[in-house]
Amino acid sequence: MQHGFLDAYDAQLRTGPETAHASELRRYGPLHLAVFDGRRGFVTYADLGGADAVGLGALVDAALEHFRDRPEVASVEWKTRGHDVAPGLHEALVSRGFAPEDPESIMIGEASLLAQHVELPVGVAIRRATTDDEVLAAGEMQGRVFDDPDWRSRAESLIERLRRDDTAELWIAVADGAVVSAGRLELVAGTDFAGLWGGATDPGWRGRGIYRALTAERARSALARGTRYLQSDSTEFSRPILERAGLVKVSTTTPYVWTRA
Repeated sequence: MQHGFLDAYDAQLRTGPETAHASELRRYGPLHLAVFDGRRGFVTYADLGGADAVGLGALVDAALEHFRDRPEVASVEWKTRGHDVAPGLHEALVSRGFAPEDPESIMIGEASLLAQHVELPVGVAIRRATTDDEVLAAGEMQGRVFDDPDWRSRAESLIERLRRDDTAELWIAVADGAVVSAGRLELVAGTDFAGLWGGATDPGWRGRGIYRALTAERARSALARGTRYLQSDSTEFSRPILERAGLVKVSTTTPYVWTRA
């Protein structure tokens, strides 16, 4: 089952779906070079064409040159996967100024496994965000949790996307008028998948089942829209929750980030 999920992930979720909402997209050999929100560069690929260490260094150089020529791009994420054959890629990235962030687990499973009833604490309600203020409040909370200074620009971009794109949903948990947990559901057109993204819970509200309930609501929404599988790049906070629900870890992904000086 794990290998079947990984094959489906590689075939259905890499490259095109990852860059579908980019404001700019270019190709260089196997690389897909995208820009989001006019400021964030992103590098992905289906595979690296069997490149050796020298070839990988040349690909990193080409990607950096592409983004350096766009002064509005403040940072670039190179998305690596643990199951890719990429000898010397870590060294090539680090030597050129990319810094590895924490690895995340690629989790996949049946949406029905997550769509279970979860008892919420008294006073907590879960709903789909429908107003700009709700999206901004969720973004502010996520910015604190992830220590993201660009949370507002990301939230404003999400507001614009939610207005024009019904494949994305933002779900929030609210207590005493404040957003205490939030996460997106993103349907991937033409595939069997939807993605769980941006999941975060205020530290003061963790350990009460709120994130699990939020995930269950997103799973129910995915099922209602005809999706079979859910996929998530999970932190060590969310991975155990998804594992207990029956999702499996099929690989890892590590973002390497270059920041313009």
